[in-house]
Order: sequence, then C-alpha cells, then structure tokens
Amino acid sequence: MTVVPFATWRPDVSDYQGAGQFTNNVANVIPRGDGYGPFKSLSAYSDVLPASCRGYFYARKNDGTVAVFAGTSTKLYRFNSTSTSTSALGFIDVSQGSSAYSALSADANWQFTQFNKYVFATQQNAPLQIYSLTSSTDFQDAAGSPPQAAYITVVNRFLVLSGILSPNVYRIQWSGLNDVTSSSAWTSGVNSSDSQDFADGGIVRGVAGGESGYIFQDSSIRRMTFSPGSPYVFGIERIAQDDGIYAPYSLIGSGDRVFYISNDGFKMLVPGSYPQPIGKEKVDRYFFADVDSNNLQLCIGIHDPTQTRCYWAYKSVNGSPGFFDKILCYDWALDKWTPITVSGEYMASLAAPGLTLEQIDAAYGSNIDTIVLDSFDSIPTASRPALSAFDTTHKLSFFAGPNLEATLETGERGADGNRLYVSGIRPVTDADDLTVYLSRRPTQTSTTSYTTGSTPHADTGVAPIHADTRYARAKVVVTSGTTWTFAAGVEPEFKTTGRR
Repeated sequence: MTVVPFATWRPDVSDYQGAGQFTNNVANVIPRGDGYGPFKSLSAYSDVLPASCRGYFYARKNDGTVAVFAGTSTKLYRFNSTSTSTSALGFIDVSQGSSAYSALSADANWQFTQFNKYVFATQQNAPLQIYSLTSSTDFQDAAGSPPQAAYITVVNRFLVLSGILSPNVYRIQWSGLNDVTSSSAWTSGVNSSDSQDFADGGIVRGVAGGESGYIFQDSSIRRMTFSPGSPYVFGIERIAQDDGIYAPYSLIGSGDRVFYISNDGFKMLVPGSYPQPIGKEKVDRYFFADVDSNNLQLCIGIHDPTQTRCYWAYKSVNGSPGFFDKILCYDWALDKWTPITVSGEYMASLAAPGLTLEQIDAAYGSNIDTIVLDSFDSIPTASRPALSAFDTTHKLSFFAGPNLEATLETGERGADGNRLYVSGIRPVTDADDLTVYLSRRPTQTSTTSYTTGSTPHADTGVAPIHADTRYARAKVVVTSGTTWTFAAGVEPEFKTTGRR
C-alpha cells in the first residue's frame, strides 16, 4: 500500500497547489528526515525567580562546572546549586551591592556573554556589569568606563558593545585586545580598543560574534574582521544594503552560521556569503501576520546546541501580555519548519548543574515514580546544553516533560476530478495513542469539514473511516503524553467512484 507522507509545513502557500506536498496544519513537532518527531513540554527545574525573567545565561567555570545567571527588570541573580535543600533550586541576588538597577526599558532584555573567567551583563539603562567566576560574590561595574549598551558579544579576542545609549546609537565599541578588566580597557587607541560610527544604515541593533563579527543595523549588515598589522583594528565591509534586523533578540549564532529575522523575513548568513532567505514562500507571511510587533523583546532566537535546529519564540497578536506563546522551529540541514505552541517568559539553551538525588526530589517531587523525564539520563547535566525556558510562573524549566499533543496532516489530494471513497487509514508511526480524521470538500472553493475522529484497530492498525469526497487529506492527532519517536505518513484505503 502506498504511503502518503505527512506534508511539509508551509503556511504561506496553498496546500493543494503543492500537489499534496504542503500543509498549513502541523503543530508541536520537530522536523525529521522521515517526517516528524515529538516535542516535549516544559518541566520545572528551579524554584521561582522573584520576578519575570528578562534574560538568562550559563557560563563554564575553569573546573568544567556551570554557573547560571538570570536577570529581572531591576536585578541580577545566580542559580544556587550548592546545597541539598529546596533553596538550592532557587536564585541568589548577585546585583551590585544587592541594590536595584535602573529598570529595563519595556522593549529590552538583559544580555550576557562570557570572556575567559568573566561574565558580563548589559542593558542600556545600567553600567556594564562584570562577575568573576573565581572570586565574585556579586556583579560590579566594569572597569575602564565602557559605554552603556543594550547588546554584547565577543568578536575574536575583543568584547564588543552595540545598541549604545543615545546619542551614540550608530556606534559599536570594542575593548582592548584580550583586555576587559583594566582601567584602560575601553580607552580609544590603547591596546587596539576603539569604536566605529556608521554614517548610514540606521541604528546598530546588535552584533553576531565569532572569529569575525556581523554588525546588524536597521537597513544594513556589515562584516567586521580583525586585521592585525594594518592601520585599522577591524576591516569593516558592507555585505547587505536595504537589509537589516527586524527583531534584535532574534539574532542567532549557530556554529559558523548566523540566523536572523529581517524586515522581509527569516534569513541565514554563511561564511563568505550574503544573506540567504530561508522563510520566503514558507513562513514569512505567516509570521508577520501573527507576531505582536509591539513586543519584539519577546521575539527571541536560540539554537539547539545538539541539533541543526534554530528556534524563534515570539508573542503572537493574541498572546497574553508578558509571555511568548509561539515558537517556530527551523532545521537548516533539512530546510523544514514546524510551529510549536508553548508559553514562557524567556527562552535559551542552557547547561545546568547536575542534580543530587535530594535536588531531584526538590525539583520533581518526593515520589520518584512521578518524574516525567524519559529517564535519569534526561536530567540536564553540566556537560550537555539543552533547550530551556522560564515558564509563566518564573521557573527555569527544560523541555523534558511529557510530549505535547501533536497534529500532523498530509497535503490535500484529489483523483483528477473523480470522487474518492475512503474506507480506512493506517498511520505510519510508532505512536500508539492517536486519533485519525479525514478532511473532505467537493470543490476547491468549498469549506473543509472533517470526519469524526477514529482510532486504529489493535490488530490491523487501520482506523475505520467512511467518507465520499473529491478532495481529501488525512489528519492524525497524537495524544499528549504519548511516547513516540517518528511519524512518517498514512496508508489510505480508498477507491475512485467516478465524476458525479
């Protein structure tokens, strides 16, 4: 029997126009080479952060262990994992002198980066903060009077600031070479420290770090390359004009690639190349119609450190204030997208400190049988980063809970104008708790309706469906909490019944 594959999710195009290849009805799954796989729900890992999370970060110490930092509108915190009590799963205030900072702007978040043993935290309304992983008990103002800035990254062996406080909004500024702590670290002309103003391209909205850097403005993208021995510190060249970044926190560095959302859609940069569209005629129109453009601080891009996948969380126009409620997943190796419905305050990849048995009890409950992780191997450890988010209750969580309810659909198909009689559908998947539906409509202008849901027979795996139609597609809904790994498509049982 012929397998009809679950279609590629491309909401920007007609599913029928794609000859059954596309659909706009897929949810809560991730792309696979053989179809789709499950996506897990959030499972709380920490106690409650005192207020909404506005950015978080993990740093690796010189002994290989991990330190986790989080920011609220006015405070910075460090995750406490040194005790075996419940408080070990909470957060310690490590704000400078435990005092409150000037509040974040409504459209901003904290940004963090690590430079050797130092963690830096920045937001435009406060001085640049520094924390030594070997000696600090709280953050302090960074030495050398760096500018107040919204964004921070490391390019080559320099700390680079952008989104600098007005009036220097068209400027980037970098520290001395391998110098982020001295009193002259930000003095122009000392040890290659300097700045660059841009006459065109608009406000600087961020820099993607790495061996070379990419400078993102409102309507321009430039590459910065360290040039030792030349009259200048960085060679800066424009690589895109009339192309910039739409949402500053959408910027993702993933290996040697950079991903971002521009004013005309999702794009990718590979070394030595120019911006390449990855969402055109796929998800761009869907996204711009759905995103809340007044809350772009909740449009947050991250990469899966263990896969070739990027994720963009965002608040939709119908979402609750203060939370993202949608995630778009893009697998750049497969060139496939999927949508996920999850709510939270902030999202990032995170390597967390390993848990003791007492901490497992505190995080997941005293009855070990109630732990929702697939196995103890799924508990995050310091050596393997994983996807995480602060949930809507201010708790740091990992996507390690039960699988979300998943929806999968084939593209719409017809039989050259003939009618079809469908008598059964066998899902090709290892999910054993699901419901099968069949869509039907007589013409392309008719409204689609679905049959009553049917479950597969235990012996044959076929879900009985009885429907006569001209255009049809199969929909499979996998029950939340079901353990499964793949869903490839369906095997329909049907026959043509003429052109009436």
